[in-house]
Amino acid sequence: MSNSAVATFERQRTARLRRERRRAGVVGMVFLAALMVAAHVGEVELAAFIDGIPGFANYFMDIAPVLRPDHLFTDLCEWYWAIDRWLLLLWDTVLIAFLGTVLGGIGGLVLSFPAAHNLSPSRSIYFFTRRFLELARAVPELVYAMMFVFAFGIGPFAGVLAIAIHTMGALGKLFAEVNENADFAPLDGVRAAGANWAQSMRLAVLPQVLPNMASYALLRFEINVRGAAVIGIVGAGGIGQELLFVIRQFIYADISAIVLMIIVTVSLIDIGCERLRHRLIGQETLA
Repeated sequence: MSNSAVATFERQRTARLRRERRRAGVVGMVFLAALMVAAHVGEVELAAFIDGIPGFANYFMDIAPVLRPDHLFTDLCEWYWAIDRWLLLLWDTVLIAFLGTVLGGIGGLVLSFPAAHNLSPSRSIYFFTRRFLELARAVPELVYAMMFVFAFGIGPFAGVLAIAIHTMGALGKLFAEVNENADFAPLDGVRAAGANWAQSMRLAVLPQVLPNMASYALLRFEINVRGAAVIGIVGAGGIGQELLFVIRQFIYADISAIVLMIIVTVSLIDIGCERLRHRLIGQETLA
């Protein structure tokens, strides 16, 4: 390679590096400006945060139960004095999350095929399906729950509907992106055999993407268990209604008891779903 070619290469390389540095600097300044604006709008102040730490710690001290080593069993019984009722309400929360996940997952599965750019029958169907899924997941579950409580009354039914609609929007998008990565060879094969669009999706695409879809659905179930506990605060059933009551009544020991039950339940569900997901996608779980 001649000296002139090397010099040309070095000049081009230097110019490209200079452009990349300028681009990185502009992106960095835009990010920093956005961060500062967000901190201002969110009223994020380091001094206020530091001043609030003692109050935050005091609240945890207030809700902590009194557990004495020489009266441990008695103190535990007093702490969980209503465990029978709380367990039933917690079970309701899990069932709300489960049914909402199943219904939303079915809706997301059906809509994911026309929402996939490379599988949709037409551009208009793709556009409107995508916008519908965006609308379904754009509204928070808590807002959906408030709307359905107003329409159908207080109870688990409103919670199931709220979870199902938001889940349909979230899983529909994830499922559609999985569908877009499917191998087209089986699809071309079933089309050549005379299958229509629906049959092609069921026979050629679904078997490929089903393990990943199941993995996303299990992950969404974990999220929905936490969400179902929150939407109960607005009257959508489950343990959330009881938690709101004890918070409003300043029954501190009951607050910690219910919160601990929710944490343990969510952790157990997370562990179980994680192991099941790894089995579905063929990975070994960590010991």
